[in-house]
Amino acid sequence: MARHLITSALPYINGIKHLGNMVGSMLPADVYARYLRQRGHDVLYICATDEHGTPAELAAKEQGLPVAEFCAQAHDAQKAVYDGFALAFDYFGRSSSPQNVEITQHFARKLNENGFIEERAIRQVYSPTDGRFLPDRYVEGTCPHCGYDKARGDQCENCTRVLDPTDLINPRSAISGSTDLEVRETKHLFLLQSKLQHEVEAWVSRHEDDWPQLASSIARKWLNEGLHDRAITRDLDWGVPVPADTWPDLAAEGKVFYVWFDAPIEYIGATKEWSDKDPENRDWKSWWYEADDTVRYTEFMAKDNVPFHTVMFPATELGVREPWKKVDYVKAFNWLTYYGGKFSTSQKRGVFTDHALEILPADYWRYFLIANAPESDDSSFTWEHFTATVNKDLADTLGNFVNRVLSFSKKRFGEAVPAGGEPGPAEGALGEEIARLLTEYEQQMEALQFRKAAAALRALWSAGNSYLEEKAPWLEIKTDKDGAALTLRTAMNLIHLYSVVSEPFIPASSAAMRQAFSLTGDTATWVSSDEAKALTFLPTGTPFTVPPVLFAKLTDEDLAAYKERFGGETAA
Repeated sequence: MARHLITSALPYINGIKHLGNMVGSMLPADVYARYLRQRGHDVLYICATDEHGTPAELAAKEQGLPVAEFCAQAHDAQKAVYDGFALAFDYFGRSSSPQNVEITQHFARKLNENGFIEERAIRQVYSPTDGRFLPDRYVEGTCPHCGYDKARGDQCENCTRVLDPTDLINPRSAISGSTDLEVRETKHLFLLQSKLQHEVEAWVSRHEDDWPQLASSIARKWLNEGLHDRAITRDLDWGVPVPADTWPDLAAEGKVFYVWFDAPIEYIGATKEWSDKDPENRDWKSWWYEADDTVRYTEFMAKDNVPFHTVMFPATELGVREPWKKVDYVKAFNWLTYYGGKFSTSQKRGVFTDHALEILPADYWRYFLIANAPESDDSSFTWEHFTATVNKDLADTLGNFVNRVLSFSKKRFGEAVPAGGEPGPAEGALGEEIARLLTEYEQQMEALQFRKAAAALRALWSAGNSYLEEKAPWLEIKTDKDGAALTLRTAMNLIHLYSVVSEPFIPASSAAMRQAFSLTGDTATWVSSDEAKALTFLPTGTPFTVPPVLFAKLTDEDLAAYKERFGGETAA
């Protein structure tokens, strides 16, 4: 079986993420990783917190904490939420790790040796009050375009216009609030992306036809506009230090690498973190170095991250002139909106992942988000849509099927899988339909078409309901007890099948379905087409219990409460 390396965009350390962030990277990556593991592939799913940059320093200052302590606490808080969502990372690291420092500095040295880094003098805002140069986000002021008085030196959050610190009206230091600012000359390192333009173009050309249109179009747009040399250092206290053995003057000034230089390298760094935990059994380099023929690498990210991973990081890897693994497939997502408006971490607009878990278990969210993933275009989260999906697909179609089959069988035949008669035409037709739908499900999962995969999974659940309605064992038992027993036995085998194939989407509920049966030696990781047709996983006499309700139906009162707490139409 193939070796699959999977990464999702690194969540920034500053704050708990919202549902849009979850569905735009980590959750689909988890669903895919779970599926591949079930199919027998060797999978390594790597992620980490992205911990450098000005927002981390500013957030730490706001909380009165040293930045290292703030990041450590924030990492643990985020990891707890991801555990709550059952994200099965093989490793969830930190971009501030010694491993990432080591590899980032190695990349920088190699780029310099190969003539792709240049030291340049630039003019930058300096605060005499703070005694330091101020990176873009450390300068605040009034936006010259819309008049917003809390615009940052890199972008106005209100009108989204890209800015330079010198564009701001009445600029001030975000550290001290001082308006005594000067523009002085300082030196920084620049990555000469312009010299790598043709190599990046050639590399993208070899891959873009296989990528989703969203990913390939963004990459091509950036290439058509031309790659510009980019400053890769900043004046910050927190970050990967510029190595003194290569740039002693800049190191003495305390320069660190720009967060967007070291963050993608953390995919490699986090893999080394994972490997260093058990070096006798884990080889990080086999996943990343000279691995083009042995590893398939898939990245998951929202569209705003696509340029960095399809153009900028590949340029870095190409410029190093070493055989580091580059991405094979970029699964890019559009935005999940909240009633048509943007989720906003800073303005706390929308549903955030920690609050979501306070309301309902993870499987409710996992299924809804993947079934409505913003793949071909933006999709909108509304509480009306969420409650309708939960009630129709999870509570009625799947949960009700499991409950009524097991409850009715327990009442009429006891707590063991009944025997009944031999399968007939209805069971044969059901088996063919289940095998067909299972193939459709597998094909969509292999193609990373998550909405279509969810539709195929939903159709599998619906097929069981159609069979049950056709056979109507509650009527059948009055005239043909063996026939009713056969119907229930077949339906129980469907529940077991559902417990296996639904696991990537709803792992906790799948486990509950599987644990309902005391089946000795139940090690099945997937269901073959022949097994789906036969539907004979559970031997007659297998003990079972009726699990608690898998999915509670959401009421109008629930809907009203959610909208009152989080806002509804007015959130746009």
